[in-house]
Amino acid sequence: MVAVFAQASGNVFLSKGMKSIFATPMAEGLSLSTALQAAGSPSIWLGIVLSILFFILFMTALSWADLSLVLPGISAEVIVNVAFANYFLMEPVSPARWAGTLFVAIGVILVLRSGRKPDKLCRMEKKPPDRPCR
Repeated sequence: MVAVFAQASGNVFLSKGMKSIFATPMAEGLSLSTALQAAGSPSIWLGIVLSILFFILFMTALSWADLSLVLPGISAEVIVNVAFANYFLMEPVSPARWAGTLFVAIGVILVLRSGRKPDKLCRMEKKPPDRPCR
């Protein structure tokens, strides 16, 4: 869950930093000047640090669990991102977007509930030793 909040917070800071750069009259699109402004923005640096933290936690999770479980689990970031964008960035979120976010939440819950079977159930299936119980 820390990874999800790090990723969503990083997105908020990156979005805030980039919007502040492009709100200035000098910002004329992607240029060296814009890149230098971005490199000097504390919001963008904080967003980058939080994104790096997310990737470290994501890699750690992949070392412990299957990708088919980890990836949908971190998809909870979609829900947190929409909520953070609405609350911290004051972005309007339509009912249709909230409904789509609700569907993502339901999918995340279904996938997370389908994690690995407990050892007792695995033994009951009498799997050969060379085949992991899934």
